Amino acid sequence: HFPHIISKLKNKTRALLQIQQGCDHRCTFCIIPFGRGESVSLPIGEIVERANTYIESGYKEIVITGVDITSYGNDLPGKPKLGEIIKRLFVLVPNLKRLRLSSIDPAEIDDDLIDLICNDPRLLPHIHFSVQSGDDIILKRMKRRHLRTDVITICKKIKKNRDSITFGADFITGFPTESEEHHRNTVDLINECNFTNLHIFPFSPKNGTPASRMPQVEEKIKVVRSNQLRELGKNLKLKYLNSKVGKTSKILFESYRSSYSDDFFKVFISDIDKHENKKLKGKLVEVKFYDYDDKSILAKLV
Repeated sequence: HFPHIISKLKNKTRALLQIQQGCDHRCTFCIIPFGRGESVSLPIGEIVERANTYIESGYKEIVITGVDITSYGNDLPGKPKLGEIIKRLFVLVPNLKRLRLSSIDPAEIDDDLIDLICNDPRLLPHIHFSVQSGDDIILKRMKRRHLRTDVITICKKIKKNRDSITFGADFITGFPTESEEHHRNTVDLINECNFTNLHIFPFSPKNGTPASRMPQVEEKIKVVRSNQLRELGKNLKLKYLNSKVGKTSKILFESYRSSYSDDFFKVFISDIDKHENKKLKGKLVEVKFYDYDDKSILAKLV
């Protein structure tokens, strides 16, 4: 069920740790539950064992992954939540200093998890949400379990307590019955939450799903709305990157072309030769940001 992928990861920097797979929910656009079945969680003992193996093998960062990681534990005795599991992971794997989360469902984020995101520097300051729409009517037709106000409340609470945090989100454009007003509500939500890392997907009907039988939006409208959201995301990202220019930060070095800042922006380090590139791989290095483009922030070693 849960492949141990350590042998496939070559550059001892970031390891993927799958803690859950499958999904218990039935979003009207999604075929995952039919293909992967109900949610199944990896017991905490196995999570700790794998995390220890990664850290002892030289990995500096672990990414918690799964189909729906915030539903973790619903099938286990006592139904432990994701926040509780991460707290235990930090206690039982004391050498784990850098942890990321793949994607979070706003409907299932628990208080322990919010507390960790706000206060524990080992949980890196970038959170990606599965939002899909900024309009409550569309969210209901998608059979999502959150409202737009839930997303706003969570983002504001976290940002108030941890100013360095950045947010990303998935959105579907042109979902069946989506009007201009529905689309504008999504635009407003992106602005209000300052999502600087957007994944935009034009709606594509999947055979057998309820959404495939709903009144469809024209393809050309989907394209226009997708482009609008991508442009908005790009502008929010560039505005944020501009605020980082002149600042210094420690980053986990992968290569001079594709390392990532703690808040999950690609970093291009301009003053490194091939010899240094090999020598620095997997190390924490201090850099100073001096410029940016629409792909990455540019940095030099300090």
